[in-house]
Amino acid sequence: MISGPVSRSMPSRSMPSRTVEGEARSGRGGPTPLPYHGGMPAIVDPAVEAYAEAHTTAPPAHLEAVAAETRATLSDPGMMVGRLEGRFLELLVFAAGATSILEIGTFSGYSALSMAAGLGPGGTIVTCEIDPVHAEAARRHIAASPHAGRIEVKVGPALQTVATLPGPFDLVFIDADKGAYLDYYEAALAKLAPRGLIVADNTLWSGRILDPGDRSVDTEALRAFNDLVATDPRVVAVQTPVRDGVTIIRRAV
Repeated sequence: MISGPVSRSMPSRSMPSRTVEGEARSGRGGPTPLPYHGGMPAIVDPAVEAYAEAHTTAPPAHLEAVAAETRATLSDPGMMVGRLEGRFLELLVFAAGATSILEIGTFSGYSALSMAAGLGPGGTIVTCEIDPVHAEAARRHIAASPHAGRIEVKVGPALQTVATLPGPFDLVFIDADKGAYLDYYEAALAKLAPRGLIVADNTLWSGRILDPGDRSVDTEALRAFNDLVATDPRVVAVQTPVRDGVTIIRRAV
């Protein structure tokens, strides 16, 4: 998702962004072109992305309802992961056999509900959100879903919340304030299960990481994050061009 200033102290940007925990988070439906990008410049040809979305299993009714209400009632609906990335996350959870998930950045709950569909028996998700309006919306959507009781929304600064959680986590999804990605990464790695995955969103940042003239705080932070992860001997990582860039990380053996 795309990140943006709703209740945060970070400098504002021209792109819509998603607020999560005092720190913000960035981040869909029929096969119409770019139904959820919300102004985010595409890094993949829009026609190709529309085709990929049309050939991705449609979301269930409860996720369609989340998407519709998010677009109608919340600012910056482009922060929602939506159909393509939602199914991508679900399949990562399923393939990993994950039963314990940490999400940093909740928004309206679409990503948490997507991941819940891939959980193994008895699996649970803890998701962190700073904005009480977003947290209330997410809780409502979760309660109305088949996954009520498996997802806990915690309101407050994510780093403080994560410090109180025992772990380990089979998968950690990071989609919050870009300026804090390195801090989130270290916090997640410390509580990652031996065969767990860290999944970081927006790591290609609409291609802005390649613009030498973009020296904004968030862009520089994502460059630093990408450079560290690519060379960190503690992990093995792959950066993918899914939506706005999704990086998948595991511990090095």
